[in-house]
Amino acid sequence: MPKTPASASTTKSTKRPARGAASKKSTFDALRLLTDDHKKVKKMFDEFEKLRGKENVEDRKQLLVETACAELTIHTQLEEEMFYPAAREAIAQTDLLDEATVEHAVARQLITELAAMQPDDDLYDARFTVLGEYIRHHIEEEEKELFPKIRKSDIDLAELGAEMQERKLELRDELGFTAEDEDEEENQHERTRTTARRHLH
Repeated sequence: MPKTPASASTTKSTKRPARGAASKKSTFDALRLLTDDHKKVKKMFDEFEKLRGKENVEDRKQLLVETACAELTIHTQLEEEMFYPAAREAIAQTDLLDEATVEHAVARQLITELAAMQPDDDLYDARFTVLGEYIRHHIEEEEKELFPKIRKSDIDLAELGAEMQERKLELRDELGFTAEDEDEEENQHERTRTTARRHLH
């Protein structure tokens, strides 16, 4: 994977008092934050698939690849720094977390390979498509198997989510993103691509 934005940063400690009813409704609910990330990257993979086989779309494809990889870099770092450690303390069965950690490592390898490629290179499309399939499988396991276990645990999802949101904004700032939806705004696409490329190489 490309250099993670703050791989040397110290992981923040996370308090985990009993989860209250308000936690589920919090804007920064940890599971909601992660699920929103999932939706965002799945949309990018869908958009890329629509471009396959079309002519003169190399720039659009590269923008999608670089932005998706930057988003995945932030997302996986958030999970490994904060979410997975909290989950390991909260649930008895950690097999899913072990598998997710290994899946992250495989995704990093594909992202590293993509960072060294151009849209017209052989296997560029194939690598990003395989990354998408891998990420979709990872997302399905998290949302259908891991998240329900976490929801039933005593993690304070509101507090954890707020801390994760703060850390996410720090990581986005380090990558040059100025807003949560920057990559979705047409008039800022070129700047997003420039900052994403700079940090993925």
